[in-house]
Amino acid sequence: MHLEKQQATAERRSAKVAKRIEELDRILIDALKVRPLSFDDMRTTASIAPFDPGRLAVAEPAPKWEEYAPLPPSGLSKYLGGQSRYERALLEARERFNSAVVHHQQREKRRISDLNSARSAYDLHVAASRTKVTAENARLSDLRRGLDAGQPEAVEWFVGKVLEKSTYPSGFPRMYQVAYRPENRDLVVEFELPPQSIIPDVRAYKYVKQRDAIDPVPRPQTEVKQRYATLLACVALRTLHEIFTATPDVVEAVVFNGRRNTIDQATGKKVRPHLLSVQAERNVFEELVLADVNPVACLKRLNALVSPNPYDLEAIEPFITFDLKRFRFTEDMDVVSGLDSRRNLLKLSPTEFEHLVRELFVAMGAEAWTTIPSKDGGVDAVATSKNLFFGGVCLIQAKRWSGLVGLDAVHALTGVMADHNATTGVLVTTSWFGRASEQFAQRNRITLINGAELKHLIKEYLNIDVIPGTTPPRNARASDNRQSGRPGPAQ
Repeated sequence: MHLEKQQATAERRSAKVAKRIEELDRILIDALKVRPLSFDDMRTTASIAPFDPGRLAVAEPAPKWEEYAPLPPSGLSKYLGGQSRYERALLEARERFNSAVVHHQQREKRRISDLNSARSAYDLHVAASRTKVTAENARLSDLRRGLDAGQPEAVEWFVGKVLEKSTYPSGFPRMYQVAYRPENRDLVVEFELPPQSIIPDVRAYKYVKQRDAIDPVPRPQTEVKQRYATLLACVALRTLHEIFTATPDVVEAVVFNGRRNTIDQATGKKVRPHLLSVQAERNVFEELVLADVNPVACLKRLNALVSPNPYDLEAIEPFITFDLKRFRFTEDMDVVSGLDSRRNLLKLSPTEFEHLVRELFVAMGAEAWTTIPSKDGGVDAVATSKNLFFGGVCLIQAKRWSGLVGLDAVHALTGVMADHNATTGVLVTTSWFGRASEQFAQRNRITLINGAELKHLIKEYLNIDVIPGTTPPRNARASDNRQSGRPGPAQ
């Protein structure tokens, strides 16, 4: 019996590990079977129980005279003082009966009053519940219209609900941030990835009879690392699938950035390295047959940037990391630009603007700054910054434009980078970039900083509040890659 019990324990533990592996393997497949979240799913109805007054609904029986009336005398007792005793008893009974009737009427009055109060309270509760439901549904209707119109707050709220509804096995973190960029019709998602320990490092358990012990069968480290890389790819593809299937065409692309919340073993400090970043266009993503893809190969086809060793937390570090909320342009850029004392970047001279950008990058830790005259199609190379992280020279350019910065400017920067043997490049503008420019920059080691991001960087590092002076067109389509951009009134 002992041997059978030990063997059963080993088999039970092995089955638990196998079930866990199966759950992880189906992270992507299971999500494909779930119906996308819709606003109709979130609409509520007033769930109101029928009015139940309990004992208040039951009237107390009225006193009956028959229960109080004394028996009349009979026979000889009638002539032996029985009649007078009967009359006295009758008088007392009448008094008790009348008192009982009065008290009954008082109790009934209180009951009816309490019943009416309960009914009034119930009616108020019903009215409040219906008002609350009506208000919630009206808010949902407003958010739905906002989503269809591409309003950032509505898009971000709804996508947050989509990610909140997505269910994962135990051990997965549920942290994410969402930002919508209406000028590009794309969504940026910062997603907390699961820890390496999510992959069981044990393949099974076996009972060793000779030692009467249950020993774990270790899973090879190569398999653990391979499974972890595949799991991260599945999480990324699953998130892209859930967002695209639930949102309308106002979301034409999704940028998924996967990070890990961990401790730097060298410093003991908390760090959040990026391990995965992928940008997917809706029309390209919808062509994928996710049920049959190899997740890692699929990410490679989408030109994803993936850590070479995600299990060992080898980060893919951007040159500058932005708070997601900084992607959004504020509504007052054009309206108040001439009404307050903040510096309007478009009104600066080229020299003043380049000087401001120089000060910004020095404050951000640029080791050197040298103005380089442009030698390629009028591209203004402003500075170089030697940074040990990049192992070479980072060339920085500033574009004080009021319109979209298109592919021409980014193409030109690659020429200047090649001419000066620069390892990386940074293109700074007061306006914004099309997604074609962003995709090209990602493939060619170029970081793009738009007007909204520049405004916040200047505020953070120089403590100067500025106005970019331009707002992206609300109806600009992210798929419109034909625009080449043009400089503002004074370049």
